[in-house]
Amino acid sequence: MKFKMIHENYNVSDLDKSLAFYEEALGLTEKRRKNASDGSYIIVYIGNEDNDFEMELTWLRDHPQKYDIGEEEFHLAFRTDDYEAAHKLHEEMGCICFENTSMGLYFIKDPDGYWLEIVPERK
Repeated sequence: MKFKMIHENYNVSDLDKSLAFYEEALGLTEKRRKNASDGSYIIVYIGNEDNDFEMELTWLRDHPQKYDIGEEEFHLAFRTDDYEAAHKLHEEMGCICFENTSMGLYFIKDPDGYWLEIVPERK
């Protein structure tokens, strides 16, 4: 029996703001979406051409407030081929929330407070 990771879900309070953030910060764009017939939710899958793993952004009409994400002990990691350029972009965006220079990585925070780890390619 084999399993393949296909997506990770993040619930978001402002779908347009989140889509703009993920496109600017990580180059992730909308691949498809599902709108509830009663307008109660919108699910948007975002990704890039480098792999088939996707992020699922879910907006719920009846939950307009920010989500309680606890102690922020979970995260999704992204490897970049140009760490310096990525760091510069994220610094300009003001979204770097933690940096560990001894480990050579940093974290950015999305509009809902989810942490995303940025690591360089390791040779």
